[in-house]
Amino acid sequence: MITGILSFGAYIPRRRLQRSTIYAANAWFAGSLKGLAKGERAIADWDEDAITMGVEAARDALVGIDRTSISGVTLASTTFPFADRQNSGIVKEALGLCDESGTMDVGGSMRAATSALISAFRSSQAGVGPQLCVASDMRKSRPASEAELSNGDAAAAVLLGQGAVIAQFLGSHSVSLDFVDHFRASDSDFDYGWESRWIRDVGFHGVLVDALDQGMRALGVGADEIARLVLPITVRGVAASVARKAGFKEQAVADTLSLNVGDSGAAHPLLLLASVLERATPGEKILLVGFGQGVDMILLETTERVQSLPARRGVAGSLAHRREDNNYMRWLFHRGLIELEKGMRSESDLRQPLTALWRDRKTVLGLVGGRCVQTGTVQFPRTGLSVNPNQHARDSQEDYPLADIRARIVTYTADALTYSPAPPLYYGLIDFNGGGRMKVEFADVEEDAIEVGREVTMMFRIRAIDEQRKFKRYFWKAAPVVSEA
Repeated sequence: MITGILSFGAYIPRRRLQRSTIYAANAWFAGSLKGLAKGERAIADWDEDAITMGVEAARDALVGIDRTSISGVTLASTTFPFADRQNSGIVKEALGLCDESGTMDVGGSMRAATSALISAFRSSQAGVGPQLCVASDMRKSRPASEAELSNGDAAAAVLLGQGAVIAQFLGSHSVSLDFVDHFRASDSDFDYGWESRWIRDVGFHGVLVDALDQGMRALGVGADEIARLVLPITVRGVAASVARKAGFKEQAVADTLSLNVGDSGAAHPLLLLASVLERATPGEKILLVGFGQGVDMILLETTERVQSLPARRGVAGSLAHRREDNNYMRWLFHRGLIELEKGMRSESDLRQPLTALWRDRKTVLGLVGGRCVQTGTVQFPRTGLSVNPNQHARDSQEDYPLADIRARIVTYTADALTYSPAPPLYYGLIDFNGGGRMKVEFADVEEDAIEVGREVTMMFRIRAIDEQRKFKRYFWKAAPVVSEA
C-alpha cells in the first residue's frame, strides 16, 4: 500500500492588520522598522487561539472524509493555551472523532509540525489508520518589535494514511542541532531573538544549506529534480538565496506568504505545503523543510489525485476571505498588551464547572444535538424528551452533529451594554438547514453584513475566559457566510 497525504486544509484568520499601521504607531520610537512596513499580517480575533484555529484547519482538511476512520490526532504548536490539559484532546472533541482516537501535543520548536509529520508517516507505513497532523500558532510579540510586523497567525492540517493518496511519501531525513536563533522561556510571553545577520549567515546559509546537501544525498534525489521547494523562511530574499546555494532551481521555491500572512511559526511549514498542494500537478516532487534546532526534510511526489479533491477553503480561500484592519489599539488589547477599563459589567465569575463540561462535552465541544428517530425532529441541545409538538417521544433521539451544517439567522441583536472584548456583542437565533434551532453569539461580524435570513456557518471559538483561574471556555459561534464573488 502507498503511504502519503490523503487530504489537507488551512485556516488564516480573516483580519489582516496593515504593517503600515503598526509602523505609524511606533515610528516615533522605532524608525528602523520602516523597511518591514509593507503588506499585512494575519491576526486572530480575541476569541481565537492555537486550538480554535487548529480545529478550523482540521475541518477544512476533513471535507469529504469519513471521520470514523481517523486513528490519531497530533497538534503541533509553540503557543498551546494549556500547559497541563491535552490541547489535541480538545481538537479531537470538537471534530467529533471517536474516543479511541489517539491524541498528542508536540511543541518546543519551529519544526514541531514537520517532526510530527515524519512520525505520522512512519506510523502509517506500519499500518496504523489515518493520522491527522494539525499545526497552529499564535505568537505574542512586543510592541515596536520586528516580530510584531513579521509574525502572523494561522493553522494548517494534513491527513496522512495509505491508499488513494494525493502525494506519496518518498522518505525523510532529519538532523538535530542546538542552534539557537531565538528562544522563549517557559514563563515568558515573548521570544528573544539573536542578531539577524548571524542567523542568516550561520543558520540559514550554513546549518540549513549543509543539512539540505546531506539530506538530498540520503534521500537519493538531485536538487534539480525538485519541482517545489517549501522553505518556511519569511525573511525577504533568504529562501531564494538558500535555494541557490543548495543547488535548487530558484523557480522551485514556494511563495513564503510573507507579504499577506506573515511567519506563522510552527504552522508555517504545513501552511506553505497546503498552498503548494493547491496548485500542484501530478508527478511533481516536493521537498518540505522544517527549521528549528535542526532540520527536517520530507520528500513527496504528487499523484493524479492531487487535482481531484473536493472543494475546500484552503490557503487560497483564506487569503481571499480577508478584511483589512487598521485598528492598532484593538490589536494590542486583544493580545493583552494594554489594559482598558472594562467596567462593572465585566465583573462576573466565569468559573467552569468541570463536572458539567465532562457530562456535556459532546454538546459543548462537538456541537452535537439530537434527532428523533421516530419523527426526524432535530433539536439542540439533545434532551430526553423530543420537542416535536405532535409527538413528545421519550428517549427517542440519536446524536446529530450540527457543526458542519449551515444555518440562517432568525433574529439578531447588537448589544452595546453587555461587556464584550469586541463590542457590540452580536447574538440571536439561528435555524439549521434540515431542522434545529439554537441561540448563538455571532463571530466575524460586520455591521452591514448581518441580517435576518443571512446564511451562517459554525465556527469553533472561545466563549469566555475565566481570568481568575486562567481557564478558557470553548463553544461554537455563527459567522455570516461571505460571498466569494
